[in-house]
Parts: sequence; C-alpha cells; structure tokens
Amino acid sequence: MLRTRIITALIALPIVAAAIFAGGLWFFASTTIVTLITGWEFCHMMRAKGYDVIYALLLGFIFLLMCDGYFTDLGLLGLSISLALLSSLVWQLFRTNSSTPTADWALTVAGGLYIGWGMARLVALRQLPDGLAWVWLALIANWSADTMAYLVGRTWGRHKLWPRHSPKKTWEGLAGGVVGGMIGAVVVVLIASSLSWIAGIILGAIIAVAGLFGDLSISMMKRHVGVKDSSKLFPGHGGFLDRLDSVLFVSIVVYYYALWIG
Repeated sequence: MLRTRIITALIALPIVAAAIFAGGLWFFASTTIVTLITGWEFCHMMRAKGYDVIYALLLGFIFLLMCDGYFTDLGLLGLSISLALLSSLVWQLFRTNSSTPTADWALTVAGGLYIGWGMARLVALRQLPDGLAWVWLALIANWSADTMAYLVGRTWGRHKLWPRHSPKKTWEGLAGGVVGGMIGAVVVVLIASSLSWIAGIILGAIIAVAGLFGDLSISMMKRHVGVKDSSKLFPGHGGFLDRLDSVLFVSIVVYYYALWIG
C-alpha cells in the first residue's frame, strides 16, 4: 500500500508543480477541473446513503465560487450564494421522487460551498502578492504534516485521538504532524518567503491542526454514508476528495493569514 501511494504521488507531483508555477489562467483552469471532479465525488458519495444531491446545481455553484476566487473584481460571491440557495430549493419543489428533499437541498448547497469555497481560496491565494510562495507554503506544510503524521502514527501510535471519526489516528501521529508542518513551512519560508522563521513555525503548526480537522471532517462524512474512499481514481490514495480534505481547510486558513497578518 505504501509503495503504491508513493508511486502515485511521484506521478502527480510534477503535474501539480507545473500548474502552481504557471499560475494565472492555467492554475485557475486546472484547479477548477480538479474541484469539479471533487464535487462530483461528493455527490456520488452522498448518493450512496440515499441522498439525491443534484449534480448540476452543486457543480454550477462550485464553478461560480471558483470564478469568484480568480475574477475577484466581478463580485460573484453574492450572486453565487443567491443562485445556489434559491435554484436548488425551487428545484426540490418540482421533484416528486425524493423522500428527503430538505436534506437533498441542504447537501447540495453545503457541499458546493464547502468544496468550492475552500478551493477558491487556494486560487485567490495564488493571486496575492507572493502568491506562489504562499501556495507552496500551504501545500508543502500540509503534505509534510500529513506524511509525518502517517509515519509517526504508524510507527509509534498507541493513544487514539478521535476513534469516533477516525479510529487509526493517534495523539502521537498528531504530534508528528505538527512537527512535520513546522518543518515544511520553515523550509518554504527560508527558500521563497519574506516571513520570519518564527512565523513559519507558528503557521506550520496551525496548518497541521487545520489539515487534521479537514481530514476528520471528511472521515466523519464517509463513515456516515458507509464508504471507504470518495472514489478509486488514485491507487492507494482514493479520490480527489480524499486527497483534498485537509487542503479545503488549510487553503482558507492560510489565505486569511496572508490577507490579514502576513
């Protein structure tokens, strides 16, 4: 399993790196495609439990949010939320074959907002001054935290962290993840950012914890609907939603840190 995960990551990493370095429309377009696939996985996952989440409306909401993250001057956020709320609710009024119309409506809106807003903040982060460094800091610190948490938890993990949502996660893994996040953030800060190394340590720890909650949130959803992975797109990794669960939280946290503090 570990070997498969490593091979898949080595194949995907150059593609991700190329999109990040290219920035602009290339980063926007590639991130939007990935996010739309992630939204499709969310719909498919919810339908496994019998919720009839509306693919077209959720994906349309995600697309508008992604456009808002890139074309910031257009002010699409209010329009996006308004259209999602009203159109998805009106849609339910005309449906006669759903036994859970309120839940279907809520999941369509909440799922689109959750996935679209998180990934749109990553696009908006790339648009900021020093956006390239900020994106690398967010992703490398997150990946470093995730990797260290996995290795430390697998080797020394004994004390369960939150078995109700993720029985394999341990306090030892969390400690390793925090250290990993700090190391990843400091490396990026020393190479490509004007932040101090102390700020890198603090932000790295925050990213590790934010990523953990993102991971646990998707674990909670998957346990509720009774699926192991959001899809089988990546051998050893699951689907896009499985890979981006922590990024959805981290992107928001780092974006507002960069905007208000950094």
